[in-house]
Amino acid sequence: MADPQRIWTAALIVIGDEILSGRTHDKNIAQVAGWLQVQGIRLMEVRVVSDSMDRIAEAVNALRTEHDYLFTTGGIGPTHDDITVDAVAAALGLPVTIHPEAQAMLEAYYADRGGVNEARLRMARVPQGADLIPNRMSGAPGIRIHNIFLMAGVPHITAQMLDALTGTLEGGAPLLAETVGCWVAESEVADLLREVEQAHLDCQIGSYPFFREGKVGANFVVRSTDRDDLQSAVHSLCDGLGTAGYDFTPGGI
Repeated sequence: MADPQRIWTAALIVIGDEILSGRTHDKNIAQVAGWLQVQGIRLMEVRVVSDSMDRIAEAVNALRTEHDYLFTTGGIGPTHDDITVDAVAAALGLPVTIHPEAQAMLEAYYADRGGVNEARLRMARVPQGADLIPNRMSGAPGIRIHNIFLMAGVPHITAQMLDALTGTLEGGAPLLAETVGCWVAESEVADLLREVEQAHLDCQIGSYPFFREGKVGANFVVRSTDRDDLQSAVHSLCDGLGTAGYDFTPGGI
């Protein structure tokens, strides 16, 4: 059973020169963050690193001990620059081996697609002792070793791997959120936001300003694992905005 008092945390390493060069726009950060939130796990840190053994290994060793879970996306495909498995194995001091179940999955998937060649067999390589994360989309599985989860860089394949992991990780109470929008400069209500947050110790309020239609406004996102405290904070915020003479929009603008 989830422990509502404990905050379970995760970090994500996004791997790939194509991300850092701007050729590819990452979509996995939001996808992983949203999935983790539903599992009762908070994504606390994201690093984007190049296709470098040393950089990946350094990031893995820095983050795997700081958080309950570490996820990586990218670099587990069939090409020479897919080195995530090697880097993670090096970080853990483990050899790389061919996982027999992964090899069987690939052989079945590619049976009518030209068969398994040397490049495709690379996708069966894992740090020794690793388990597999099923992937119905392309046959090539993700990899789980200790508290580290290696997933594809292609978002729709990552989604399949996350789906396979749903409900398998221990977490706390899911983080709930509600939004209140208001056509006001956030600086004008900074004191109100602070007072509401201080009166609701289990809540956090984020302020996200915007400029639209020639006007300044902000969306205030209230977050908590306690539904009653969340509703109380939202009510207090709306009451304070109304008392100050500001029109507000539940659900955000």
